[in-house]
Amino acid sequence: MSWLMVALGGALGSVGRYGVGLALTRYEAFPIATLLANILGSLLIGVCAGMFEGDQRRPAALFLMVGFCGGFTTFSAFSLQTLVLMQQQAWLKAGGNVVLSVAGCLLGTWLGFLLGQAVKKSA
Repeated sequence: MSWLMVALGGALGSVGRYGVGLALTRYEAFPIATLLANILGSLLIGVCAGMFEGDQRRPAALFLMVGFCGGFTTFSAFSLQTLVLMQQQAWLKAGGNVVLSVAGCLLGTWLGFLLGQAVKKSA
């Protein structure tokens, strides 16, 4: 049952993310759709974390937090984990998570792009 809840939530989250992108295509000079999806997903996972605190394995929590937010944006999970570290006053870990996530993801994206270009040229 939990797998089904995650899958259904993920499908709806992905469709929602696609809809946000379509709705904001005219603003291509700045990635406003991605920013908005990340902020909304972070808001939603925060609401859910507050609502399901201590019981995040319930079907509704799995549907919303892992499924929907995971499909809508992975930034929501990153934000929640960083907030938890901050609430624990683990400032170095929280700061490290922010810096390493942003830098690591940018580096990974760049390396992936280069790899994709290399594969494309060799095909």
